[in-house]
Amino acid sequence: MKKRTIVLSIVMCFVGVALCAAAENSMLGTWKLNEAKSKIPAGASKSVTVVYAAAGDDLKCTIDGVNGEGKPTHTEWTGKIDGKDYAVTGDPNQSTRSLKKINDHTFEVTVKKDDKVTISGRLEISPNGKSRTVILSGTDAAGNKIQTASFYDKQ
Repeated sequence: MKKRTIVLSIVMCFVGVALCAAAENSMLGTWKLNEAKSKIPAGASKSVTVVYAAAGDDLKCTIDGVNGEGKPTHTEWTGKIDGKDYAVTGDPNQSTRSLKKINDHTFEVTVKKDDKVTISGRLEISPNGKSRTVILSGTDAAGNKIQTASFYDKQ
C-alpha cells in the first residue's frame, strides 16, 4: 500500500509540472496583431509580430513592428513567468517587464520605466490556443493616459 501511495505521489508531481509547462507553452509561437479587431491609439505600433520561444528555463519574447512614424521597431524580453522584473531591450520607454500567471490562459503584465510602473494589464490566450488578447492601460512617454485592446492570431 505504501509503495502504491509513493508511486501515485510521484506521478502526480510529474502531472503538476507538465500542466504548468503546458500553460506556459500555450504562449509559445508566433502571434500576429489583428489590426482590424484591435483598439490601439493613433501613433501606436502597427504590423506587430510577437514571437515567444523557450530559452533554457526562461521565456524569450521578441516583438517586431512599425511605429507610428513608419519606422521599424524591435524589442526583446527574456525572463520567467514569476512576477519578477526582467530587462527589456530596444524600447526607450521600458526598462523592465514582468509576467505573472493568473491561471492556465491568463497572465498579468507589468511594464516599468526606471522602477516606475507605466503600463499594466492582462494577456489572455484563448482555450483553443489560436488567439490572444492583450488589454493594457497606463501612461505613455509624454504622461498621457492610454488604454489598448490588442488582438493577435497564432501563425
